Amino acid sequence: MDKTEKLKLVKNTIKSYDNFPTYGVNFRDIFPVFQNTLALKALRDLLVEHVLFLEIDLIAGLDSRGFLLGPMVCIEIDKPFIPIRKKGKLPGKVLSQDYSLEYGESTLELQMSSVKEGTRVLIIDDLLATGGSIGAAINLLTAANVKVVECLVVIELVELKAREKFNVPIYSIVQF
Repeated sequence: MDKTEKLKLVKNTIKSYDNFPTYGVNFRDIFPVFQNTLALKALRDLLVEHVLFLEIDLIAGLDSRGFLLGPMVCIEIDKPFIPIRKKGKLPGKVLSQDYSLEYGESTLELQMSSVKEGTRVLIIDDLLATGGSIGAAINLLTAANVKVVECLVVIELVELKAREKFNVPIYSIVQF
């Protein structure tokens, strides 16, 4: 299967739910991709092919779907994975960042012991919508004196223009 066929398969496997989790939100669900092994392999290939030649030291995955995507890529490229989690889920000293998301407010945290100054990091998540969680992750890693090389997402909601908010490259597998 070539890249175009993989992209089409992944995009066509993603489901949309109107007015979820709140009225006015069109939720894009990647879980059907995980239920279709052919689509999941295609997604894995697309992610790995993109990051293979990036100069990174590790991948940081955002709570929670980034936890599914990040390790899948890390195993293929032989790089470590670190989680950026919702408030109160990480032990030890953490950095915290509040943010707004498409349908509410939240806080993300980074375990301070998980990165060293100067580390080159790729952030991975399932979705770029308003940019709240990606922005919080960039801020957390920047506060830890880490270089964010790129943010990689499966889905980008282009009409929300979130990528314009950042000075970090954004790469999306599919766009809606």
